[in-house]
Amino acid sequence: MRAVVYDRYGHADVLRIEDLPKPSPSDRQVLVKVAATSVNLSDWETLRGSPLYSRIGGLRTPARRTLGSDIAGWVDAVGPAVTQFRPGDEVYGDNLMLKGGFAEYAIAPESVLAHKPTALTFAEASTVPQAGVIAQQGTDGAAAGQRIVINGAGGGSGSFAIQLAKRLGAEVTGVDNASKLDFMRSVGADKVIDYRREDFTRSGPYDLILDLVAHRSVFAYRRALAPGGRYRCVGGSVRTLLRVLTIGSVAGWLTRRRLGVLAVKEGPAHFGPVADLCVAGDLAVHIDRTFTLDQVPEALAHVGEGRARGKVVVTVT
Repeated sequence: MRAVVYDRYGHADVLRIEDLPKPSPSDRQVLVKVAATSVNLSDWETLRGSPLYSRIGGLRTPARRTLGSDIAGWVDAVGPAVTQFRPGDEVYGDNLMLKGGFAEYAIAPESVLAHKPTALTFAEASTVPQAGVIAQQGTDGAAAGQRIVINGAGGGSGSFAIQLAKRLGAEVTGVDNASKLDFMRSVGADKVIDYRREDFTRSGPYDLILDLVAHRSVFAYRRALAPGGRYRCVGGSVRTLLRVLTIGSVAGWLTRRRLGVLAVKEGPAHFGPVADLCVAGDLAVHIDRTFTLDQVPEALAHVGEGRARGKVVVTVT
């Protein structure tokens, strides 16, 4: 099979196509013939090996040679203990532990996959498992009339989060670079901010901050929150995450504000309801561009350098 591989951390130029043996599933594993894999910011981070937590399992060299976790395709073969799937089934899921989606075939545990809704294309289904779950859990608890700001709102998780917060009746401010302002408005944001021209932590106050690219001071986040407000971050620098977990939790408690890191719950039980919203037409999938397997370096750079409006998908088969 053809697969995009890398053996050292770096930028997109360390990636290359290789012909590898087609893998075989073990006991509770499924071999998926990949149709589409969406690109997440976590792929870019694991390619670069930065932030440091992206090197878990591979401090000096990558733990997995092939990136790509949000996969969709057909079951090609199953392990002897697999009970939910059989060859030919259309499946999708977040294969975050094993990755391998930027290839013609990928091995995934049975537990991370679900039957693909027939109403969604493979490309659409591949956008949901990671980005959709982050968005849903990040906006959980939002209510009508609340003021919510989403930092990094022009990307994959952000475009889902804007819609989910609006469904709950919130007033949404989207923050991203200038090239994404119109896109955020089109998705539903009431207000938009170019982070290069305005610091959103000096506006507000906000009842909820969902930060998808955390790098500011804990005290800046606290300043932007209304009393009783909540700050949740997903990703960002190690220094910022540690400060949110330590200083942020104490400072927030003392001032009746809650600051913390979102512990994302994974799996079909969590991404299935998001997909149901997409099928029902209550949540739109916004795919900025699709790339081929040979164009994976370009796809990763498009996301990692902040140019993607919504999701980016690599179509394989």
